Amino acid sequence: MTTTARPDLDPELRALLADMPLIPQLTPDVLAQLRQLPSEPVDLLLGDREVDRREITAPAKDGTAIPLSVFSPSTNDPGTASPCVYWMHGGGMVMGDRFSQLDIPLEWLDAFGAVVVSVDYRLAPEATGTTLVEDCYQGLLWITEHAGELGIDPERIIVAGASAGGGLAAGVALLARDLAGPAITAQILICPMLDHRNTSVSSHQFADGPGVWTREMNEFGWCAVLGHLDAPWSVRDRRDPDGEEPDGEEAVSPYVSPALADDLSGLPTAYVDTGSAEVFRDEDTDYATRIWAAGGQAELHVWAGGFHGFDALCPQAPISVTARRTRTEWLARQLGGNSQHSRPA
Repeated sequence: MTTTARPDLDPELRALLADMPLIPQLTPDVLAQLRQLPSEPVDLLLGDREVDRREITAPAKDGTAIPLSVFSPSTNDPGTASPCVYWMHGGGMVMGDRFSQLDIPLEWLDAFGAVVVSVDYRLAPEATGTTLVEDCYQGLLWITEHAGELGIDPERIIVAGASAGGGLAAGVALLARDLAGPAITAQILICPMLDHRNTSVSSHQFADGPGVWTREMNEFGWCAVLGHLDAPWSVRDRRDPDGEEPDGEEAVSPYVSPALADDLSGLPTAYVDTGSAEVFRDEDTDYATRIWAAGGQAELHVWAGGFHGFDALCPQAPISVTARRTRTEWLARQLGGNSQHSRPA
């Protein structure tokens, strides 16, 4: 499939993107260089917030220690259980850490007095298959079991993530449903990475950008997760025209690639957020549509002219301000009221 026609970028985002250093391609060598870049300092992310921070670990299924950062408003009443946002970071499943895009859930700490827990799941290609999503699920189990000491209301846990983290949040919701695990109030899937097949119209429209995540980069990320990094394009080319895995290929778990899930019923209400000018547009809109078809509830926003991760990379752009405010207003409805906390503008 080839196409040259595609939705244009929002004019203000286009201007900001023009000044942004972009990665032309993703290779093992480029990935190694990107991983050497320092994370944004936590103190800078926290700013002037009155926050208590705890660094803890939860055991993975194989016993590996999974780092978790817990951020709790210092002003919370110690005797009152607070909602929890369980955050999964982006980075194509191959980079990033628990402090990546942390400014997004910290807005909900401000608005609702929510406890934010961010998980440092293992990354591909060192970790493959279901390891990444299982790390996230084990972290969810741990915070649920220790909800009392963390000041968390186990009946008000929201799983949320951006890009790869959005796909992992969707996988965690599927695992929690299928394993009769912790109750999840809602899932916030921000431009989620949901489908390893990489065959949608939007993935072809944005094969070479513009933006920060192209179809080729997406192929690299998925092949790293699936253990095919040595021959990413040959893996794709062996699929049939419908994007199905060829006979003899190892089955891909729907917990890794949630678009493969046959049944999307019984899931927590979902907020699905994407841009019209990005690779994941079609798989994200399809996921919301299939939740509705299964009798579930989802709110879908396709931001006209938005490229992948626009609201995280350009938070001051008018479209980004609107997108972030809309998510917070939706979350307020799920938590049963208006914002209880606020910070000066």
